Amino acid sequence: MNKQQLQADDFVLALQEMGTYIDVSIDDLMQIHRKAEKYARRRDRENRLVEKLMTQPVKTVHPDCTLSDAAHLLVSAKISGLPVVDDDSKLVGIITEADFLHALGVPSHQPGHSLWQTLENMFHRQVQAREPEGVVADLMTKNVVTITPQHSLHQVLDVMKQNQVKRVIVCDENQHAVGMITRSDLVRIFFDHFNKDKKEYDF
Repeated sequence: MNKQQLQADDFVLALQEMGTYIDVSIDDLMQIHRKAEKYARRRDRENRLVEKLMTQPVKTVHPDCTLSDAAHLLVSAKISGLPVVDDDSKLVGIITEADFLHALGVPSHQPGHSLWQTLENMFHRQVQAREPEGVVADLMTKNVVTITPQHSLHQVLDVMKQNQVKRVIVCDENQHAVGMITRSDLVRIFFDHFNKDKKEYDF
């Protein structure tokens, strides 16, 4: 006897115990039960805290780090952005893949372009890239969108949507960068839950 049949029998016993009649079939009740569980899982997912979801520890650079060294760190760590911290480990900015592409002399990368559009342009055109010169402080963005470890997933989605950013830095009460959540993380979280839900009802 499978799980679905056992649940159906449970509903029959529950109705018998109540001693009442309602014009709803067992299949209807099972469907209502599944839908209710779906919304409960969605609520739990959206209320999950950032501290349980963020990537940590987060790799950082200092403002006086050379662009060349920072670019190599970004590539070796396979990340798209680096928080910039001062000597007290407090967040002072962020430098991203778009900043590095600009520093490398890729003129086709525009704010409205995705990385894929830029790469496509690079392969279709002869681009003379150069070794980036200067330090991180020269290119970093100082106004950084941040959240706290106590933010919920739902709040993170709102922050990213309102600010039109691909990543947010997670900071503690002392403005220390303790983690990061990116758009890729959100996609991964979605598919993890999608697969979990599918398996649960794949009788």
